Amino acid sequence: MTTLITILALLFAALFIVVTLTEKYGSRDSEQTAKLSRYIMPLVALLILAQVIKFAFFSD
Repeated sequence: MTTLITILALLFAALFIVVTLTEKYGSRDSEQTAKLSRYIMPLVALLILAQVIKFAFFSD
């Protein structure tokens, strides 16, 4: 149980640090955001397909 609490505490600390740094140094360029958002849905679809293949052919 202590291992779980340690892992959760580390994850929350890392999340806090990443959010803080992203707010401070993150770019707010809408053109760059639009370019990156084009790739989100195809990558999500690819991830779902990979998980289906993994489940169908490589599950024990």
